[in-house]
Amino acid sequence: MVATLALVAVPGAAGSATAADSRPAPATDPAAVRHWNAVTTQTISANLGAMHPSGQVAVWHGFVSAAVYNAVAGIQGRYALYKWRERGPVTASPEAAAVTAAHRVLLAYFPASQARLDAEYATSLAKIPDGRAEKQGVAYGERAAAHIVRLRENDGRFEPVEYTAPPEPGVWRPTPPAHAPYLDTWLGTLRPLLLEAPDQVRPGPPPALSSARYARDVNEVKTMGAKTGSGRTAHQTETALFFGGNLLVQLQTAFREYAAGHHLGIADTARLFAAVNMSAADAVITAWDSKLHYGFWRPISAVHLADTDDNPATEADPGWQPLLVTPPHPDYISGHAAVAGAALRTAAGVLGTSHLGLNVRSEATATTRHYAHADRFNQDMVDARVWGGIHFRSADIAGCSAGSRIGDWALRHYFKPLRKAVPSGARTTLPKCPS
Repeated sequence: MVATLALVAVPGAAGSATAADSRPAPATDPAAVRHWNAVTTQTISANLGAMHPSGQVAVWHGFVSAAVYNAVAGIQGRYALYKWRERGPVTASPEAAAVTAAHRVLLAYFPASQARLDAEYATSLAKIPDGRAEKQGVAYGERAAAHIVRLRENDGRFEPVEYTAPPEPGVWRPTPPAHAPYLDTWLGTLRPLLLEAPDQVRPGPPPALSSARYARDVNEVKTMGAKTGSGRTAHQTETALFFGGNLLVQLQTAFREYAAGHHLGIADTARLFAAVNMSAADAVITAWDSKLHYGFWRPISAVHLADTDDNPATEADPGWQPLLVTPPHPDYISGHAAVAGAALRTAAGVLGTSHLGLNVRSEATATTRHYAHADRFNQDMVDARVWGGIHFRSADIAGCSAGSRIGDWALRHYFKPLRKAVPSGARTTLPKCPS
């Protein structure tokens, strides 16, 4: 699958005041967008916990990024707005609009963090020259935030969604050590941000318990994902641990560094975060839809109860433990792989290259890895979840593939330049998933 460079950012300034207007140009520092992305991460972590094992983090980042994108794009006029028609005055400060939009959305959803958010907001506004441009930017940012909040009303957040499947062979059940109930089932029925329905790109079912592919999945994770006595190399163990934390936090940090290092302007920075985070949010929704629909058991259950799967190629080991603690929701599909597939494919489309050169840090291992190409990131993600003992390879591959389809949809329908890109004769090869 390829995407043309029509989606690539077009250099150049947005609409500006007339030559006769001697007022200084409105503030447009892209560092403000990067800073409020970091504030968003910190706010979500403070309210949910830094290691929250759900995909909620992507949803909140998606909401904030959508508002910031509209606030900036609506003033600079370079990119199509997200489900909104209200343009801002070209004399307004995109920087003031961006920080206001982020502040208001976070305040709407995380009121317990108001004191800290208000302090950050005051600091951000203090960096912007007082005057008409700032006031216009603040007013437009408020409207951009209010639009997203209204747009997401009655979207299914926190609705009671019951999981009632009986614990038969192949069916998910709470896993050791906590035996926690299914976490955030409502994510599987949440109204997407970009897709038209949670099941729009739902993949086909996982391998049948009686199949050779299922046996391969079980035996691979049993060997390579064991906490002790595994067949992993030291590098493979480090890879599993590297991606054992909060992927959304890793992506935010990596793309903040990318945006700064490549000197992206405020519109392109806001567009990048919107593309990454809104597609990631829909990847979480897609993953939870699939988890809820198929309810497939995790490797720890499959290995412990292999004598019930009617597959002669698997053998039970009641004492087997995975390297990582199994999250409290079903196996199929992998949320991590879906998020990576969606975020990187969409990012490659808007940036015009899959050679992203991302520096990705892991708090779990306190190390940083350089990923020159998105394909390598996707491969490591698929492998990591198997080597961590918490996903079957089929769930990872299906997750990455679903994420790529979300990215394709996002690139076809959103974040498009309003001015024609300069023809280059080149085409962008988008990242692929392992097969």
